[in-house]
Amino acid sequence: MEPLDGVPFKERIEERDVDTAFIGRLPLAFVKRNLVFPLRECDGRLLVAITGSKALYALDEVERACGLPISPVIVPREAVVNAIHRFYERISGSAEEVVAGLQEESLEAIASRFEEPKDLLDLADEAPVIKLLNSLLFQAVKERASDIHIEPFEKDVDVRFRRDGVLSTVISPPKVVQEALISRVKIMSGLDIAERRLPQDGRIRLLVAGKDIDVRVSVVPTSFGERAVLRLLDRKTGSLRLSDLGLSDNQVATLERLLNRNNGIILSTGPTGSGKTTTLYAALNRINTEERNIITIEDPVEYQLRGIGQIQVNSKIGLTFASGLRSILRQDPDIIMVGEIRDLETAEMAIQASLTGHLVLSTLHTNNAPSAVTRLVDMGVQSYLLSSSLTAVIAQRLIRVLCEKCKKEHGITDKEAALFSDPPKAIFKPTGCDACLKTGYSGQTGIFEFLDVDNDLKTLILKSPDATTIAAHAVSKGMKTLREDGLLKAASGMTSLEEVIRVTEED
Repeated sequence: MEPLDGVPFKERIEERDVDTAFIGRLPLAFVKRNLVFPLRECDGRLLVAITGSKALYALDEVERACGLPISPVIVPREAVVNAIHRFYERISGSAEEVVAGLQEESLEAIASRFEEPKDLLDLADEAPVIKLLNSLLFQAVKERASDIHIEPFEKDVDVRFRRDGVLSTVISPPKVVQEALISRVKIMSGLDIAERRLPQDGRIRLLVAGKDIDVRVSVVPTSFGERAVLRLLDRKTGSLRLSDLGLSDNQVATLERLLNRNNGIILSTGPTGSGKTTTLYAALNRINTEERNIITIEDPVEYQLRGIGQIQVNSKIGLTFASGLRSILRQDPDIIMVGEIRDLETAEMAIQASLTGHLVLSTLHTNNAPSAVTRLVDMGVQSYLLSSSLTAVIAQRLIRVLCEKCKKEHGITDKEAALFSDPPKAIFKPTGCDACLKTGYSGQTGIFEFLDVDNDLKTLILKSPDATTIAAHAVSKGMKTLREDGLLKAASGMTSLEEVIRVTEED
């Protein structure tokens, strides 16, 4: 930042400093290129934030666009950039507005290949279909959606967002948009736009209002055209701490103790979309130090973690979990993460690694923690090997968190109280407001079932018992089930009783 004699200095840009009426008069590309930002009118002059003398050359254009004489104010570069992202985000058109402005004759305007990571806010003047997809991506990030579904039907197309684990329709653009929209998705993700008979997978990396977003793309053919699902991954999520996940203080302490061991297997279990991989990433972040060699094999690599070697499974060339794990063992690792144990070969390799002095983290698809033991035995793992290597199983689900701005306290009924071992005097329920998009919920957290494999349980595993016997033993030793952990969070006002029942009803 360059000093300018006689020009006032301002440390930051507050909400009260900005009149948004002037923002729409200046294109985003212009203010980002010149690092100028219109503030508000004062004594008949427009205050404009600048970062140095170079920005002075752009002030004539600002004056012409805004119709007022200019008074510059020196502001640090970072504060100007943050203000640009924060305020221009508000005036970006929604997907509904873009659809309303679509003209059939302009659909042919779908054009050139998407360039290297470029902030979507810069693309407001692109062709309508390009602008529609950009708006969908921008809106999804703004509303914290995890997935975008583009679903063709006989006479229309639905676009749905998955917010906090629940799908809802956001727009239904005209059927004529379908092929152009899917083609645009393919162009952005580097897929073959001429191939419409086979499924394709791709990836997009974007900047959306300054946020670094990875988008995993899956396109499959259906009866009424190609269907696309875009999964949005905020790259900052990969730096979560264990305490951010929803684990209790005791669970965090137990897990940290187990993570400091030199061997053993720690499993995270649950259905797809229950946060298993995020839990493993948080665990890796906790133990990622210069003294440890950590290698992972994943399908796919969801987040890049600094200081950790990550391998992407590629079954087309024979790089599977089992073959990759075999190669990893030659890389002198201290800690290994296997994305998923899918078969006996991978399970046996993971157990071998743990028994030869490596800490192994992995995931398994089971409904609860005790079922993981019987699932591995059913795969063909010998019970004595499992007893020697398994140290913990963490089953989990994601539940929605009540919106702090609109949740309301209600007296608890006798029927509701019967679900609790220690009923609270009141519980909170969702209401719905603008902040939570009328859903009553904002964000998600985990509920957990933590099975610590102690010596008694190791002895029990040797007898190859069923999941019910293992569960009864674990509960007698203090393990809380998924339902019980959810009820504790409902009693604390974090979530609703209805949400806990919805997520744990199969248990």
